[in-house]
Amino acid sequence: MPAAAAACRATVARLDSPPHAADAARARRRARHAVAAAFPPRAPVILALPDSPAALADATWDDIAVHYDALAAAPPARESARRWLADWSRLEELVSEAGAVAMTTYTGDTADAAAEARYLRFATEIQPQVEARQVALARLLLATGLDDAELAQLLREFGDTVRIFREANVERQAQVEELSAAYQKLTGGLSVEWDERTRLTIPQLAPYLEREDRAVRERAFRLGAEAYLAKREELGDLFDRLYALRQAIAHEAGFADYQGYAFAAKHRHDYTPDDVARFHDAVAEVVVPALARVHERRRQRLGLDTLRPWDLAVDPDGLPPLRPFADARDFTEASARVFRALDPELGAFFDDMARDGLLDLESRPGKAPGGYCTTFAVRKQPYVFMNAVGVSDDVTTLLHEAGHCFHAYLAAGHPFVWQRGTGSEAAELASMSMELLAAPLLGAPTGFYTEEEARRARIAHLEDVLGALPHIASVDAFQRWIYTSGEGHDRDARDAAWLRIRDRFEPGIDWSGLARERCARWYRQLHIFELPFYYIEYGIAQLGALQVWRRAREDAAGALAGYKAALRLGGTRPLPELYAAAGARLVFDADGMRPLVAMVEETLDALYAAG
Repeated sequence: MPAAAAACRATVARLDSPPHAADAARARRRARHAVAAAFPPRAPVILALPDSPAALADATWDDIAVHYDALAAAPPARESARRWLADWSRLEELVSEAGAVAMTTYTGDTADAAAEARYLRFATEIQPQVEARQVALARLLLATGLDDAELAQLLREFGDTVRIFREANVERQAQVEELSAAYQKLTGGLSVEWDERTRLTIPQLAPYLEREDRAVRERAFRLGAEAYLAKREELGDLFDRLYALRQAIAHEAGFADYQGYAFAAKHRHDYTPDDVARFHDAVAEVVVPALARVHERRRQRLGLDTLRPWDLAVDPDGLPPLRPFADARDFTEASARVFRALDPELGAFFDDMARDGLLDLESRPGKAPGGYCTTFAVRKQPYVFMNAVGVSDDVTTLLHEAGHCFHAYLAAGHPFVWQRGTGSEAAELASMSMELLAAPLLGAPTGFYTEEEARRARIAHLEDVLGALPHIASVDAFQRWIYTSGEGHDRDARDAAWLRIRDRFEPGIDWSGLARERCARWYRQLHIFELPFYYIEYGIAQLGALQVWRRAREDAAGALAGYKAALRLGGTRPLPELYAAAGARLVFDADGMRPLVAMVEETLDALYAAG
């Protein structure tokens, strides 16, 4: 759910006037004027709506239902459908932003009982009912026979939603949201005792995994795993209930299992479960051997007999860990320099976010795990949430989330709220491409590092790209097994399946004696609990991003222009067309992966040699 910046718990101070502030301000004004031109003020035709999302902050479902009822009571004719749709769109903006205020506030502090209650009201009482009303309104719109080329993608997706909706699933969806919030609260409260005076959140263990002292790394790894294993029974209970609810939702909607339902719900018209299985096989054939070579090089450089899981983040040449920023303010200022150097328009967007307190970056006790970007639908501004602890991975994470932010800004000119968002495959193309497009600017004078440090950071990032694809394949294969094998209800069988799948996709690491700790990794993967079957998108997008990067190596300006053109399309075109606009295509096969993986390895070889 998108949300309003006014209530966000941002942890960063506002930036002082940055270098080139006048240029940035002009670019920012141009961006705002473009959005304003696309959205001239207009009173709703049917609805008497609140002035702002803040008016809905404490709303009950009954308070919101009257607006949906008013729309339903005045069904559109074909000639009035667009005006009616505009009123519906405005209502969705208000409701989604109010809900996202609740979400961002709660995820910022899961120990805040009032924030939890507000979030649960939106997630479990309001949102499922909203979805039911959305289906009813979509039926009214589709019944007009509207045939509008500009709305073809939107109408197609409305048709999907109507086909799979069942009234009996509304309560089940509410229960799923409640259990997802319970997962956030349980994992957001995890911490470990490092010494008598220090307790650390799980993200705060990351710097210790980069220490040269191997015993310190091992302790940090084991403490992080044990924190999840200590909650295994509670997490297992949560997942048992989520599994049963999701399978029931699928069966109610006429699907054999939740995988089929998820593909329909996510509007996956352009690839199938069989294509995804081919993706798994291609990763095993092409990427896993490349990752094995990376791990073997690391083992040799570290002078170890075997590579253990706590040996993956330390510098293999014994150099001090990269510490790219001192605090959230420093992090924000350096990021702003990178984006301004990459593109004045993108830099202006990021400056807006920093000034408006839309960056909640630092890890702290009680904060929900992970990171995300959401969009405030009324303000048409994005918000970034993450758990930074001062390591190089944090830089990659913010580049990634900024790609989502730029997507939100560039797509803001479309008239209807649904057109400004996309499926995750296109959303992740925006974010993963930004990681690669901004990488050349991370050194002096624009970025976080000296040139030598930037070389090391680029090596770490490209090694992570190779490591991410097998991880993505394993997470997706695991979810496929859970919902199609008939054994997903059994928590011991789930752990055993995870270990089997990881054996296929995790080469060159010695896990002997660590079966329990290896299982902890899936309990930490919030997508499996909260967003099932949202993971293959990262793999599809990573391969698309490598194609954008390949173009940028020869034509940086052309690649950036294509990237921005694709983002401006929002969700108005089918997925293959969105990728084509960025200069990429969907890849599921070994032949398509092979040249991209070779490019990464060749670049790594050159970076290794330059050290």
